[in-house]
Amino acid sequence: MKNLLFLLTLFISFNGASQVNLDSLWGVWNDPTQSDTNRLKAIKMISWDGYLFNQPDSAYYFAQLQYDFAKEKGKKNFMAQALNTQGVSFYIKSEYKKAINLYLKSLKIKEEIGDKKSIAVSLMNIGVIYERQADYAKALDYYNQSLKIFEEIGNKQGIASSFNNFGVIYKYQGDYAKALDYHTQSLKIFEEIGDKSGITSSLSNIGVIYYNQEYYLKALKNSTEALIIAQEIDAAIETRDAASSLWKVNKKLGRYKPALEMYELYISSRDSLESEENQKAVIRQEYKYAYEKQAAADSIKAAEANKVKDAQLSAEKAKTKQQQQQSYFLFGGLSLALVFGGFIFNRFRVTNKQKGVIEAQKQEVDQAYDALEEKNQEIMDSISYAKRIQNAILPPAKLVKEYLPQSFILYKPKDIVAGDFYWMEPQQGKALFAAADCTGHGVPGAMVSVVCNNGLNRSVREFGLTEPGQILDKTREIVIQEFAKSEEDVKDGMDIALCALNGNKLKYAGAHNPLWIIRNGEVLETKANKQPIGKFDNQIPYTTHSFDLEKGDTFYIFSDGYVDQFGGEKGKKFKSKAFRNLLLSIQDKTMEEQRVSIDEAFETWRGNLEQIDDVCVIGVRI
Repeated sequence: MKNLLFLLTLFISFNGASQVNLDSLWGVWNDPTQSDTNRLKAIKMISWDGYLFNQPDSAYYFAQLQYDFAKEKGKKNFMAQALNTQGVSFYIKSEYKKAINLYLKSLKIKEEIGDKKSIAVSLMNIGVIYERQADYAKALDYYNQSLKIFEEIGNKQGIASSFNNFGVIYKYQGDYAKALDYHTQSLKIFEEIGDKSGITSSLSNIGVIYYNQEYYLKALKNSTEALIIAQEIDAAIETRDAASSLWKVNKKLGRYKPALEMYELYISSRDSLESEENQKAVIRQEYKYAYEKQAAADSIKAAEANKVKDAQLSAEKAKTKQQQQQSYFLFGGLSLALVFGGFIFNRFRVTNKQKGVIEAQKQEVDQAYDALEEKNQEIMDSISYAKRIQNAILPPAKLVKEYLPQSFILYKPKDIVAGDFYWMEPQQGKALFAAADCTGHGVPGAMVSVVCNNGLNRSVREFGLTEPGQILDKTREIVIQEFAKSEEDVKDGMDIALCALNGNKLKYAGAHNPLWIIRNGEVLETKANKQPIGKFDNQIPYTTHSFDLEKGDTFYIFSDGYVDQFGGEKGKKFKSKAFRNLLLSIQDKTMEEQRVSIDEAFETWRGNLEQIDDVCVIGVRI
């Protein structure tokens, strides 16, 4: 998943120093007849070439030459750029504290000269570092500061890149809906301004999200489009990344021939990048050696003024040697250019062939995608309508607050519809309510929940029951009768915690799901019967437990989705003990504040992992 680190796209007006002759740049830098600005531009490009080819130490060294010369000449904008480059060099090495310090120094200079676009860039780059450290709150803060400036100055490329970075963060947090929304907005702007590199990045990010969601045809469509554009603009890195995605997607779809072709393209692109990187590293090291040698000669000359003639002779020798080296560099560069040109020609022929294959695949994928999209839309429309039906069986918030004024309900379906549901029925002065968990989740769980909800309603309305244990007995009987109509052996059912509250009198019965009462800093647990509402061997009547509650008591009923959620640093379950401690820690808060705290704790624990089950938690205070 790509961030658009804006140091490159905003500051460099050429297509990367990797495409510029390093010998020419080095010659400009060492030519005192050139203007200060031209010399600074040349050394800036050389330092950026170090970044582009993942040579952070080289980038840092040449950026230091840029900074020293710019400081001597009073060129603050080049000083800020050099500090930025050095910040990137530490970012590449994951030395984030040093990187941020350099970015902040660069930002201070940019603020002095009032360069708003560059200020926005620095803010964005600081956000990227916090994102890399998984401090998403700080990252979003810096991204928002950057976005406001881009919007103020009307910089569409900056706005699109900001949206792209927002999408990356929400992807890491598992909020794929928001991530897709931001990447789609980013793609639209890049298309408006004709930024093909940005278009490729957005398409690649969208493809990765669809791959993670197992929407493989959508992933295939977006990654294919990304590859076509990447090859059109001859973007080696983007080609490598798109080919990697297509290799994985085709493999998942069982399309092994195109998967192999994309794997070969990925390997060849990767090897090409590494080969060019190694060549550039050798040349940069030679430049560094030459410059240090010349600097040392100059220092000796200044220190030994009384040996002018010897120093002049030494300088002439050094100059002659330098000229010889430059000749070697020139011939070596020409040789490398010829070799590289042959390689490019060969890759051009291979690429043309691959483009034909990709275009054919794209047409095939588009046709399949359109048909699938139509079917998928029909299914989603049906599920969305099913959600409306399921919401209709849930008690309205007004009814809940009328009978349970100090309460909250945290309801988090895993999918659009859920197997969990909450239930309430006022009866003979009592408030009957429950947190229920039916077998499965999604559409199958929702269908079971309708049967079980109907069983609860009939037990109370038709048979007039108000004792929790008796209600569960009758509901089990009704559910088994309903499923017995099927020709298949249906073993689906429901776990539930059911309460009846009248003033401070509380009655409870449960199937697997317990009741927790918190009083004076202690959790008093009442366990449920270890049998579900459904078909079960050796059935026994459900037990009704009675309690006299005290003012300030708080009690909770819940499904198992919360405590079973995987997350944390080691990807383990949250578990009941941690949930107990969480509830004890928030007893000083209002019930609505408790709901928010419990929800935030769940999302923090889950992090980037998928929610594994529906969640339903009900809390009531006396």
